[in-house]
Amino acid sequence: MNVIAYLIPISIILGGIGLLGFVFTVKSRQYEDPEGDAQRILSGDYDDKPKA
Repeated sequence: MNVIAYLIPISIILGGIGLLGFVFTVKSRQYEDPEGDAQRILSGDYDDKPKA
C-alpha cells in the first residue's frame, strides 16, 4: 500500500508535464494546418533544404 503513496504524486507530476507540453505546442501553433502538411507530403513539390 505504500507504493500507491509514491505512484499517485509521480503520475500527477508526469501528467502535468504532459499537459504543459501540449499547451506549449498549441500556443506555438504547431497544429494550425495539418491538411496542408499532408498535401505537401503527397505532392512531391518540396525543396531539399528546409525553410528557416
